[in-house]
Order: sequence, then C-alpha cells, then structure tokens
Amino acid sequence: MKIAIPTWNGRVSPVFDTASRLLVVKVEEEGECSRFETDITENFLPSKTIRLTGLGIDTLICGAISRPLAYMITTAGIKLIPWISGQVEDILQAFLRGNLFDMQFIMPGCASPWGKGPAGQHGRGRGRRRRGTNFP
Repeated sequence: MKIAIPTWNGRVSPVFDTASRLLVVKVEEEGECSRFETDITENFLPSKTIRLTGLGIDTLICGAISRPLAYMITTAGIKLIPWISGQVEDILQAFLRGNLFDMQFIMPGCASPWGKGPAGQHGRGRGRRRRGTNFP
C-alpha cells in the first residue's frame, strides 16, 4: 500500500488543493518499506489527481480539501482521509497504529469529519455563523 501525505514545514499541509510537496510511504504487512518526497505543483485539479494515480497512491491523508478535488480523488479509487492536522511523522505513526482518528489529529474547528459536526457537513453552510463580524 502507498500512503501519501502533503507536507509543509514538517506538518500536514493545511490545504491539499494548494500543497506543493508530498510524502509517499510504501507500507507492507511488516511496516514501512520505503519513502520519498516529491513535488506536486500541478494547479489544475484533474492533473493533481492524475499525479496521485501515476504515483500508485492507495490512501491520501490530508488537511482541508475542496469538494471537487475530493470527488476526483475518490472517484479515481484513492481512499481519502481529510481534515487531519499535525506533524507528518506523528500522523504517519498514528495511521500505522490504527489511531489516526483520535481527536488530537483532527483539524481545529472540525468536530469530526466522520460523524456530525462542521467537517462532516462538508461545507454545506450548516455550521454556526458569527453575526456582526467579518468572519464567513
């Protein structure tokens, strides 16, 4: 299995759509076998998806991601684990141990991307809005 994590200064890149570096880790039953980093400078979303499939990625662990890109990636058969935040090495180890879904790895402001809460609603405007501020 090949896992990809977009990186920025040793952390999971906050937004996959604009990420420029990608850590690719090959994992087998006995654990990690190899890893490398590569550029993903494609700005056209379908090109970013084609790049992932060309690298043979099975699972993408990322921070925020737009709905169109998430759709393209999952349609291409890549398992998507979005709304993750933290140090890349911590995220990778948590994934390999099976505890990536611990709340400490969820992006701030996301109650739970796999259940109810702002992230689980995928930007459908159901979250709380602050009245009288410049916040969306």
